[in-house]
Amino acid sequence: MITVTAATGHLGRLVIEDLLQRGVPAGEIVAAVRNPDKATDLAERGVQVREADYSRPETLATAFAGTDKLLLISGNEVGQRLQQHTNAVQAAKAAGVQLIAYTSTLRAETNSTILAEDHKTTEAMIRESGVPYVFLRNGWYIENTTDNLATALQYGTLAGSAGDGKISGATRADLAAAAAVVLTTDGHDGAVYELGGTPYTMTELAAEVAIQSGKPVTYQNLPAEAYTEVLVGAGVPAPFAALLVDSDLGISRGEQFTPSTDLQRLIGRPSTPLADAVAAAVKTA
Repeated sequence: MITVTAATGHLGRLVIEDLLQRGVPAGEIVAAVRNPDKATDLAERGVQVREADYSRPETLATAFAGTDKLLLISGNEVGQRLQQHTNAVQAAKAAGVQLIAYTSTLRAETNSTILAEDHKTTEAMIRESGVPYVFLRNGWYIENTTDNLATALQYGTLAGSAGDGKISGATRADLAAAAAVVLTTDGHDGAVYELGGTPYTMTELAAEVAIQSGKPVTYQNLPAEAYTEVLVGAGVPAPFAALLVDSDLGISRGEQFTPSTDLQRLIGRPSTPLADAVAAAVKTA
């Protein structure tokens, strides 16, 4: 039995789709979700849908029952997710889970960004739990930028504070495929995978957007304070804006770069080229 948490999120859905394509019987897949009503399409395909709220441990005990391998997709509620992850790991151990695959971040042990802190602590907690584990240290999702191209195409500018930092970005689909490989093959116990695609800078990404869209788009690098003002002015809540700026500063320090080829090795092919990812995004922007 393979259980995927946050199964109605972008990454979780892609993982389940990949598992099904790999021939895993739908009845041997559990979609653990906060709101089962959002997973009716998965239930109709035979996937087991179980309620699982990281903040309500009683739901996790039921959701993880009978699970052999658990994909623990990290929570997105900064400030709460460390306790949420603790609840999930404790429930997994109590349920006798044989492997926790946790979606972490690149270079979690040395990454100094605010968002990396919870990942670093969660990794340590999983190690101490005694449950066999594998850490999927996912690189920056290319979609973090390409999902929001409309404004860049309108004004001809991508703003940020990432400087010339290299980003080993990867598509969610590639990272989902890597997770599916780990969940369906053996030999991953104790592995730490640094999962990144071919590196690019934000300047190179903006240039690719210009090529694919036929419109002039450039990257504007801003001091942290100025970028914060841009984000808040665009309606981003101040605390979240601070996290975004901090993440960009981490990129400028090289904390979203890895020379590792773990991703390509796991999925058995090159990662999706930046040009292909941008082209797909431009069509829907």
